[in-house]
Amino acid sequence: MSDDSFLTAGYDRRRFLGYFSAVGLGGTLLPGVLWAKVAGGEEITPATIACAEEISGLKFTDAQRQQMVDGLKSQETQIQQLRTIALDNAVAPAVHFDPVPPGVTLRLPAKRAMVRSRVPARTMPRELDELAFLPVTELSELVRRRKVTATQLTEMYLARITRYDPALKAVITVTRERALRQAREADAEIARGTYRGPLHGIPWGAKDLLAVKGYKTTWGAGPYREQTIDADAAVVQRLDAAGAILIAKLTLGELAQGDIWFGGTTKNPWNLSQGSSGSSAGPGSAVAAGLVGFAIGTETLGSISSPATRNGVTGLRPTFGRVPRTGAMALSWTMDKIGPMARSVEDCALVLEAIHGPDNFDRAVKNIPFSWDASLKPSSLRIGYNKAAFDLAERNDKNEVQHGTKRFDDAALAVFRTMGVTLVPVELPEMPYGAMRLVLTAEGAAAFDELTRSGRDAELVQQTPRDWANTFRTARFIAAVDYVNANRARTLAMLKWHALFETVDVIVTPTNVGSQLTATNLTGHPAVILPSGFRDTSETDRTQVPVSLTFLGGLYQEAALLAVAKAWQDATDFHLKYPVVKVIDEQR
Repeated sequence: MSDDSFLTAGYDRRRFLGYFSAVGLGGTLLPGVLWAKVAGGEEITPATIACAEEISGLKFTDAQRQQMVDGLKSQETQIQQLRTIALDNAVAPAVHFDPVPPGVTLRLPAKRAMVRSRVPARTMPRELDELAFLPVTELSELVRRRKVTATQLTEMYLARITRYDPALKAVITVTRERALRQAREADAEIARGTYRGPLHGIPWGAKDLLAVKGYKTTWGAGPYREQTIDADAAVVQRLDAAGAILIAKLTLGELAQGDIWFGGTTKNPWNLSQGSSGSSAGPGSAVAAGLVGFAIGTETLGSISSPATRNGVTGLRPTFGRVPRTGAMALSWTMDKIGPMARSVEDCALVLEAIHGPDNFDRAVKNIPFSWDASLKPSSLRIGYNKAAFDLAERNDKNEVQHGTKRFDDAALAVFRTMGVTLVPVELPEMPYGAMRLVLTAEGAAAFDELTRSGRDAELVQQTPRDWANTFRTARFIAAVDYVNANRARTLAMLKWHALFETVDVIVTPTNVGSQLTATNLTGHPAVILPSGFRDTSETDRTQVPVSLTFLGGLYQEAALLAVAKAWQDATDFHLKYPVVKVIDEQR
């Protein structure tokens, strides 16, 4: 795609890249441990360097400090010059992350035609609302066969948003006019015999960090609640092209953390006393409550996995570099990923088919085929299981719960036996993944540098020591050297995980046990998270809430990953359950 086609596709480069151009990056606060005293206006001297050493963990001699003064003054000038440049959140660094380890050539299949499951013909129910919880695989067949119109589905889901969202707080903006216009266009096309594919006429919701022209893009955060971006994100454009109908912009925890946003807390429709978890809180809650046919979420470090678990929906976190993030809020340029949240594994495959591939602007995205084949047999693949996590006792020697989903995870393994699948025990690579999270912290602070230095971080709702406002402040003291070395350690992790996936094609693991979530978000490997049971919220509250199981795959091997996850899901019925409307009505 050329620069000119960027404009004709609906982007205005000046407005998209320069949205905050009116906000200068000037200021006197200097970054890093060196500037502990200099920020207050003191001159850089051997004494100020000595103060900074206390924070940096380094120790220099008097002679060395004196020698450093001129160089540090030069660095100060360079930093001040950099801060005169307006850097919009949409401007990515000149370097980009590639999850493929050095020296590795991936074995990738050629592109083949999509093979879908056969869907039995369904008769239309008396009440249209009974379609609200059907997976896309079934809804699409009703639309294709003209048993139901796109307009009917759109109006039904819009009515459900009106009815249930006051309790759930899963929607920030309803895109009613856009949706009804798209629905009418879809119905006219299908009536003429033009059917674009399985997403044609299916209403969906976008996490509100995806830009949609003509509507606010709030990022869930008070400082940006009136923000508009005059463009459609790449993923939005692709779903438009597939004929899907955007009906709502869904909540996210502010700046992609948690389930609390400027309008309140997004709720778990299974139990309104719980938050939806985050940060794809709105997509998780909306899909679970039958407010949309599917949704698009994002994950940097658990933001699809966690709400998929809490809300009992199926989430796909694709390989890093599989889906373009153009038009999406940046939190971590080397870790952000976009993926679907839906009611079944195959639904996620159908959405990935529509949104994957390069757009010529997100430089991380590779042109690697994705060929969904619902007929692929798990018996043809090598499937491993995270033995240490499954073997972990439910309680330790102090009677403390250390594996809260033990009985569900053991039952999940038993399902494989009924499928006739023999699992291979594997050990996940051990490394200090928590230390490597410095990558996310530093990049997030850079993405919202202006927010911190302007003091507008005080407008964020969440202000605890673990929330972004404080995290971005503390990140000012991460040395550039340590950020680079965290990425070097990440390279070693990538090599170890690649070696593991040379021995198996797919790994099944408990979702919330061990370090797999942090590790695979750092290495860029794909994951499918799906419901694996329901448990009581407590001994006194017998409300049933979902638990989940996670499947991990090799880089860009989503087809095999999804096939195994689908086979397991087809052998169970957890994904077919949904919150009872009466309960939601009573709880709100």
